[in-house]
Amino acid sequence: MDTFTAFAGQTRIAAGPLPKVALVLKHAAPSTEPIVIFNDRTGQPIDIDLRGSDREILARLPVDAGVVADQPPTGPRGRGRGRPKLGVVAREVTLLPQHWDWLNAQPGGASVALRKLVHEARRANGDSDRAREARDAAYHFMSGIGSNLPQFEEASRALFAGDLGRFAGLIADWPADIRDHAVALAHRHRAE
Repeated sequence: MDTFTAFAGQTRIAAGPLPKVALVLKHAAPSTEPIVIFNDRTGQPIDIDLRGSDREILARLPVDAGVVADQPPTGPRGRGRGRPKLGVVAREVTLLPQHWDWLNAQPGGASVALRKLVHEARRANGDSDRAREARDAAYHFMSGIGSNLPQFEEASRALFAGDLGRFAGLIADWPADIRDHAVALAHRHRAE
């Protein structure tokens, strides 16, 4: 489950699952600072509507907050293709004829071969994928809240170079809540 962190200006005011963060914001004292909620997995800001009762707010929250899912293509009569009961959604893949020939010659056919290739790639690249996702989340967060802070460009370069020690040093003078959250996001892949 994704977690979220809300900031009022440069101060962190709530963190946790989106329903919790939403209700904390609803019942918090009004702020003169702009309030921004960030998805901790992506570092992207999200918008939620805090009008109405607690129940109305919770009912409006996105099921998978912060992620816009691709809509599956639909076949005749508007039904989705694939095996929806199993969570399988049909998508289009474009390959050269020799790729299709190889896939179709594999035991189980193209779908089984593609699933095996994806699983193997995820296993082999898991650490680097998690490090990239953590770096990207930290960068999106920093860009959304602190692009005008000192050393932003240099800190971004250090982050993308994977020099997390230098990154932390460059943002050491930033407001504590922003600095601590950016460092936590950048190091998140190590904790998983």
